[in-house]
Amino acid sequence: MRDVVRFVLDGEVRELRDLDPTTTVLNLLRYDLRRIGTKEGCAEGDCGACTVAIGELDSDKVKWRAVNACILFAPMLDGKALKTVESLGGDHPVQTALVEHHGSQCGFCTPGFVMSLWARGREDAPPPVVDSIAGNLCRCTGYGPIIAAAEAAGARAEDDPVEALKALARDEPLSLTLRDRRWFAPKSLSDLAGLVEAHPDAVVLAGATDVGLWVTKQHRDLPTIISINAVAALHTISETPGGVRIGAGVRYSDALATLAGLHPDLGELLRRLGSVQVRNSGTIGGNIANGSPIGDMPPALIALGATLVLRKGDATREMALEDYFLAYGKQDRQAGEFVEAVIVPRPAPNAIYRVFKLSKRFDQDISAVCGGFALTIKDGVVENARIAFGGMAATPRRAPACEGALTGRPWTEATIEAAAAALASDFQPIDDMRASAAYRLTAAQNLLRKLFAEAGGTPVRILDAEPVRG
Repeated sequence: MRDVVRFVLDGEVRELRDLDPTTTVLNLLRYDLRRIGTKEGCAEGDCGACTVAIGELDSDKVKWRAVNACILFAPMLDGKALKTVESLGGDHPVQTALVEHHGSQCGFCTPGFVMSLWARGREDAPPPVVDSIAGNLCRCTGYGPIIAAAEAAGARAEDDPVEALKALARDEPLSLTLRDRRWFAPKSLSDLAGLVEAHPDAVVLAGATDVGLWVTKQHRDLPTIISINAVAALHTISETPGGVRIGAGVRYSDALATLAGLHPDLGELLRRLGSVQVRNSGTIGGNIANGSPIGDMPPALIALGATLVLRKGDATREMALEDYFLAYGKQDRQAGEFVEAVIVPRPAPNAIYRVFKLSKRFDQDISAVCGGFALTIKDGVVENARIAFGGMAATPRRAPACEGALTGRPWTEATIEAAAAALASDFQPIDDMRASAAYRLTAAQNLLRKLFAEAGGTPVRILDAEPVRG
């Protein structure tokens, strides 16, 4: 094992020794490396002022992605390349275009926009500008000048540190200890399994989009962290006879095309999940493992009948995804066990499948309600129904009473109204900052009506609901 973090910064290999494992990349840049162009705006991955670019080997080229430095732990740089706004020198076409189009006023957020747009320019098929900057907030310019600058910015030939990254890839696995804090980054699945068994109380870390906030906002002490990021076997997506198997380390951005290929609604849900920076770090497996009641992916996957694969030592077990969530903050995961993969079935050719997300903002916002619906209808009768919601209970959950009110009944407005009424016995949602209980229940019922209208039923009456609370 190796006790030195090694990464490439502007073509030069840097080494970090005696590193606190929970040091964020943002603090490393500002306080140790004196790269103060990277700003702290929110310290929770929402505003984008801290955006930097991380590069990883992809065959014989480097694949760059924009990430939030404020919730990325410094050991996660190991074996990778890093670029900050200082790396661009001040005369990059993106920077020049922002100046020429008056894309900056106070300037605090500008470095983050620069890095988001720089990373966008390195993609083979760049997304629309508005998607690329959805994770960057600006209080001054109104975004118009920034979008104009992005569309006008030219490209510049740039050298990537391919050989340096190849050399780093041959390093031993990482193991850090500083006082009472430890960090492990195994490279094989068997080593990971052994470490998790040996340290059952450790935090198993994927993208840190949740865990980073435990440190920056909750100020929690994390004595032992086991990172799965160097385990190549967990970063794979493979076809199965009925769908796809997605490793626990696969990032949202890397799964987007695959899931969109299963069904367009899955792709649209992922496009609205967090921001580009969040999707470039966060993983589907990590989102499931943490068991958040408002995670967007579980309701969509539960409706499809997804299966979770867990591993302990050399043994694996599978369970229906909905059975994994037991209670708030409690999952069916044994000591020393970790999430290895999720198996997502392909919707049946004759199935009606929809996913609906309701949130205060369209982009980069946590759901008030998220619903997944999968139904098969034969000869005008509902043959099977799987309906799951997030934000309606302490865990993502199916709606058995609603499903029962649909199954075996004619596909009519009367059946939909009966099923909508049944949701009141399935869920007793709570009031919180995102929505009231009354809003959540009425919205969930209206989503069922929306499903009926979109799936070829006749238009139905949509009930009024009180606004989402601010």
